[in-house]
Parts: sequence; C-alpha cells; structure tokens
Amino acid sequence: MTLLSPAERSRLDALDLASRKLLRGGLQGERRAKQKGQSVEFADFRPYTVGDDLRRIDWNLYARLDKLILRLFLEEQDLALTVLIDVSPSMAEGQPSGTDPPEKLLAAKRIAAALGYLALSRMNRLAVHGFHDGLTDGISGLRGRRPIPRLLAFLEGLRSAEGPGDLGRSLFDLARRHPRAGVVLVISDLLDKPSGGRLEEALKPLAAQRFDAHVLHLLSPAELDPASAGITGDLRLTDREDGDAAEVSATPQLLRRYRQTLDAFCAGARSACLRRGVSYGRVSSADPLESGVLPVLRAGGLVRA
Repeated sequence: MTLLSPAERSRLDALDLASRKLLRGGLQGERRAKQKGQSVEFADFRPYTVGDDLRRIDWNLYARLDKLILRLFLEEQDLALTVLIDVSPSMAEGQPSGTDPPEKLLAAKRIAAALGYLALSRMNRLAVHGFHDGLTDGISGLRGRRPIPRLLAFLEGLRSAEGPGDLGRSLFDLARRHPRAGVVLVISDLLDKPSGGRLEEALKPLAAQRFDAHVLHLLSPAELDPASAGITGDLRLTDREDGDAAEVSATPQLLRRYRQTLDAFCAGARSACLRRGVSYGRVSSADPLESGVLPVLRAGGLVRA
C-alpha cells in the first residue's frame, strides 16, 4: 500500500501549513507563528516598559510623538499539528485497498500521510491518533523528516475498531492528553450515534482548549450519490457499527429524499462547526489529493502555498 507517491511528495514540498489563530510554538521551525518576537517581519507596536530591549524602540516615532514605542515582529516558530482519524466501522465503507474508489479509512490515511509529511518536512511537530469511542492507537512527538517512514508505517498499520464511535468522548480525550493549544484536523464521516447528532456539543472540547480546529467530512461516493453507485431496488441495509437493519425499496423518490436528508445533515454539520469556530470541509473518498482534497484544506485555512 502506497499512501504517498513521490509525485505527491514533490507537490507537497511547494506548500506549507497555516494557522488561523495566535499560536505559540516551542521550537524554531520553517513556518511563521504569530508570536511577537525578533524576526524581520513587522507585526505591531506597543508602549515601552522598563526592562524592554532598547534596540526595539522606534526612534522615528519617538521624535514625532515624544513617546517610547516598541516595534514587535513575528517570530519563526514551529507549529504543533494533531491529526485524528476516525477508525469506527462505518469508515470501512467503500472498496478494498487497491481499488477505486478506496474505502474511507484508506482515504483518511492518505490525507493524514500528506498532512503529516507537510508538517514534518517543515520542521513542525506532529501527532496522529486513531479515534473511536476515545483515542486509540497513536504516534506523537514527531519532528523533522527523519520520522516520516515511521509515520507512514503507523498509518499503514491502523485498523478499524468495532462498535459505535463517540466523537465527543474522543475529543474530550484529546483535550486531556494534549492540553497545549495547536492545530487539529479531524478526519471523519461524522456518522456518530452516541452523540445523537449533537455535533456542536461534541466539538466543545476543541473550543475550550482554543485549538485551531478543522473538520474534514469524508464520505464515500455511494453515500454521496447511491444511484450512481448502482444502489437501487429492494435492499436490506445493515448499520456497520451497531447492527441495526432496515429493509427499503430504493426508488427514485426515496433516493431524492435521501439526498435531501444528506444535504441537510452536511449543512447542519457545517453550521455546528462554524458556531464552535471550527473550519468545515467535505470531500469524497474518491477525490484526488491535489485537485480534490488540498483545495478544501486551503479554503479552510489549514494549508497555504
């Protein structure tokens, strides 16, 4: 299984991570965090106080205003990125590895590999976790290009869990384990029965910890358009997570109602994210990385050229 091709790596080398909030990194990195420091990019002014570095006084302003004013600058800092991958049973929807379109979990792994590669190649810090009814397997403390093979091996070995997932409990677990503010990307189909559709409540830990959070809503082509996937006629549908079953007749009228329900579900998810200050984007597991996924992440403020 190849999660990231050489061509994709080459294209990612032209990009960088971004943050929509004032985040403070801990080490020197190859990005610009909005911490006021001593680099060459001007950020702001503030009045001088005793103990400040006299070299940062703007003497031109002093000559005009007769006040001591400091020039503040943006300092080069590393960024902490945490990627959460939904490993609940519903993420197995789609086709097995090696076919097109891939299952949602494989698509999520590829997206995580791309973002992880981007973070590590820019000397930022990275953690990646699966989540189900809490955080599951994880890898953290990665920084620099050396751990990239370790990251890819971890992702290749990530497997789906059993039983219903719980996004709210998983994000609470994240906030407990990683209390320091940073950038978080949640890759999920958001098919979460324990939260009862209360996505806004499930996202509460992200807002409470001031994470710069992004939700990437990942659905399969069959979920987005059942008719185009050949889902018609009399069917018995079984929920992958809790075994609930229903017999339906997939008539054109029912499929139209399904699409209306799906559109309302996605619109509700977007609204819930926006109310929590979380970026929302929707992609298909069949979308190519460069032309399908990365534009959505750029629009959400997570990736920049």
